[in-house]
Amino acid sequence: MALKIRYSDGREGEVNESATALETYRHSTSHLMAAAVLELFPGTRLGIGPAISDGFYYDFERAESFSEDDLGKIEKKMAELQAQDLPFEPSVVSKADAVADFSARGEHLKVELIEEKAGDTLSIYRLGALTDFCLGPHLRSTGQIQPGSFKLMSVAGSYWRGDEHRQQLQRIYGAAFLTAGELTEYLNQIEEAKKRDHRKLGRELDLFSMSDEAGQGLAFWHPKGTRVRVKIEEFLREELFRRGYEFVTTPHIGRDALWKKSGHYDYYKQNMYLFKIDEDEFVLKPMNCPGHILIYKSQMRSYRELPLRFAEFGTVYRYEKSGVLHGLLRVRGFTQDDAHIFCTREQVKGEIADAMDLVLLIMKSFGFAEFKVELSVRDSSNKKNYAGTEEDWELAEGALMDALKERGIGWKRMEGEAVFYGPKIDVKLIDAIGRSWQLSTIQFDFTLPKRFDLSYVGPDGQNHQPVMVHRALLGSIERFLGVLIEHYAGAFPIWLAPVQAVLVPIAERHHEYARTVLGKLAAAGVRAELDDRNEKMGYKIRAAQTQKIPYMLVIGDKEVEAGTVSVRNRFQGDEGALPVDGFLNKIVGYIKERTVRP
Repeated sequence: MALKIRYSDGREGEVNESATALETYRHSTSHLMAAAVLELFPGTRLGIGPAISDGFYYDFERAESFSEDDLGKIEKKMAELQAQDLPFEPSVVSKADAVADFSARGEHLKVELIEEKAGDTLSIYRLGALTDFCLGPHLRSTGQIQPGSFKLMSVAGSYWRGDEHRQQLQRIYGAAFLTAGELTEYLNQIEEAKKRDHRKLGRELDLFSMSDEAGQGLAFWHPKGTRVRVKIEEFLREELFRRGYEFVTTPHIGRDALWKKSGHYDYYKQNMYLFKIDEDEFVLKPMNCPGHILIYKSQMRSYRELPLRFAEFGTVYRYEKSGVLHGLLRVRGFTQDDAHIFCTREQVKGEIADAMDLVLLIMKSFGFAEFKVELSVRDSSNKKNYAGTEEDWELAEGALMDALKERGIGWKRMEGEAVFYGPKIDVKLIDAIGRSWQLSTIQFDFTLPKRFDLSYVGPDGQNHQPVMVHRALLGSIERFLGVLIEHYAGAFPIWLAPVQAVLVPIAERHHEYARTVLGKLAAAGVRAELDDRNEKMGYKIRAAQTQKIPYMLVIGDKEVEAGTVSVRNRFQGDEGALPVDGFLNKIVGYIKERTVRP
């Protein structure tokens, strides 16, 4: 969609590129909301109001709290202002005049931003009751905002500039899309997401819990949730052993000297937990890489040993502000399915290709049909800010691109998104309701091998520096399980379900036969339970359906006499009677093949 826009110097233009158009549209809508707030609630002070993913927000300083009813009033006023086709009026003013103007209005937060801005002039935009210090651009007028294309979603507390020691503000979030139809689709997705919320399902299915008594952001895995974790870990261990990885185990703490040497202490200290033992400062490990490096360095290495692939389900700890914690998706303690590959330059391409094959296997095995790939590379106009030589970067980017090309995988090139120590591939899965989630990462590192003086003896008898690749398939087990629960709405694939079958005897006289069947299932490795409660069969069936158990095996007189079970499955309903061995062969086959559904 092409949008007419107005730049800060008064020039007019058009934006056609969808991402830019949408950002401008959303930012303009945030100004529309601020104008509505100022009309309805005079004396409110302005913070900032950027466009964000799915919409926008604006921070306000006000003595009274906004209520849900206030959101409805603000949204109604926004619609009125939108219909008036008000112009977004830009102007360039002197910094001194801007400070004087905003000071007179009592807009001390804006004054702070203006005073920090370099240069003698700056741009402001006016819209109705709103005068805002803003770089723009904006839409030409509110008439370009489509009726019904925005909705105010919530109000939350925030701190000025994200600093908990500064003023507390109120942040109003809104959704905005280019058309009313897109907004409706988004709101429907939000409603579906609420039904799939892993925090709610985690309680209902008895998978995990969080405890304020222990501390925020720490998950406690219950027996059923642990069964799922164990199956995921067993699957990955089996695949990684088969592909030449070796599992290692590293301590949860380390002296600060280790993290200073790795560079994490300088760049990541605000997210690390520090404590003292005797006179030494220690760190709860925020990542596993330094530990794997120390194992590599524990002895002299030869080119004949390479590649060395060290893997670990390593639990790490990172400080996150309480406001951003969110169930399993954002926690303070989590387990990374981490691996670090140490190899020669000649081996790099093959290692990257093998890592991409592992990613594809993960997608297929867990039932994710769609994903997208981003290739993060250097800012080509500012190469001096990156570690490694030109040859290093060409080798790394070439290996990443070749692995994608050879598998027919398209990617989006993310200029300037590489971290300073190397390029990377990020894989984002698309879940059942169309949301994107960061999953696998394959990351080159040109810094740590130098910092730790890593080497191997080459065929020439000389020391050479190995190439180091970080590789995570799931990212973290906690976050992956949160995504998995929401993707399947708690109804896990057969091979992952914590309980794969439940036996439902109709009467007490059928219990003995049911226990015999349960023993056969358990002996074959099927996770099964017996519901021998003194309840009606319909109640037991509904309970199994609520717990999202794949198979319900009903047992009555006919089944006992014939040596069968009456099979109901979560997917198609009633399958009829099957011999016990026949059902056993079927479900064991599904488990072995990691079948998502029959």
